[in-house]
Amino acid sequence: MASLRLRDRDAIITPEGLIFRVFGYIHPPEGYICDLEYAPAELFQSSNSKAFRTDSKHVFYKFYEDEAWKFLGKNFPQHMVLHAPLGKKVVGVKCANIAEIRKPEETLQKLIGQEPKDELLKALETVLEMTVHRLGLPIKDFGVFGSLLHGFYHPKFSDIDIIVYGRNNLAQIRRLLSDLYGDKGSRLSNEFKDDAPIREKLWRFKNLSAEEFVWHQRRKLIYGVFHDEASGRSIKVEFEPVKDWSEIPNEYGKIKKITWKGWVKAFLRVKEDSDGPFMPSVYPVETIKIVDGPKVNHIDRVISYLEEFRMQAWKDEIVYAEGNLEEVETSRGNFHQVTLTYGPRYYEQVLKIAEPASAF
Repeated sequence: MASLRLRDRDAIITPEGLIFRVFGYIHPPEGYICDLEYAPAELFQSSNSKAFRTDSKHVFYKFYEDEAWKFLGKNFPQHMVLHAPLGKKVVGVKCANIAEIRKPEETLQKLIGQEPKDELLKALETVLEMTVHRLGLPIKDFGVFGSLLHGFYHPKFSDIDIIVYGRNNLAQIRRLLSDLYGDKGSRLSNEFKDDAPIREKLWRFKNLSAEEFVWHQRRKLIYGVFHDEASGRSIKVEFEPVKDWSEIPNEYGKIKKITWKGWVKAFLRVKEDSDGPFMPSVYPVETIKIVDGPKVNHIDRVISYLEEFRMQAWKDEIVYAEGNLEEVETSRGNFHQVTLTYGPRYYEQVLKIAEPASAF
């Protein structure tokens, strides 16, 4: 069994220069399940205006939607790993194909020690002072992802993407952010205080309205905007939850088989929310009512591989879920789960509050 020396949001670079993000915490022995995030321009180019990246020496393009799947299938099928319980290959990198590893926490240390600092790094330093240092939390428990991690950020246009390691640190950061968002003089506001982030965008989800999406995003608190007086611009700031090493068991070997049973619609009560902030997000549930789908006695959990449904519900809240029903066979017995993931019915999937347990 491969040791978990890599975790969610760590980066893998292959010999071809492809940049992968390690996805989650459960991996097969021979490698790591990943998302393909970026490719050098020599290998892939995109017409999407948001995809362009450069470190001033090289040009990269970011993948969106199903571009990565198509690209790998056509050009680099070796970057797949067998997910034995599913009985199929998924995007991933075998250990033998790892050329370089980039750790978010190590990169953050380098950036804050860098001199002279450009305007984005100065803004990053200010945000850290307002949050991490104000709480007295160790900087080693934080990292950076996205363009900051890979060195192709633009000082005048890029966002600030911060990783928060561990449940306790996340809880403290969220409490502080709630206070800061309520203080008009703090220079930090909730990105989803209104519908501006999605206004005029094509809305594709069938069972989640734009208004419902904004409401759910607002209460997550991890999406903010820093109004930087020094540069004169408003910079998006994200606080991405990732598990601390002590919170990561490797349970790959405990899952024997996962069988697709059909499409299900159900009302469920959330029993536990401690893994809701992480990817994949896992919500143990009890069944209130199965509206439609295969006949099963009960559903035991919802698992989401989609960021839209991360931190979507809290303990004791009643939710409506619609997605793939799966039977999971483990060494300790079988159970059923609703899985929200990439696939042909992507925009029909949903996890949303049907009845808030209390005002947040």
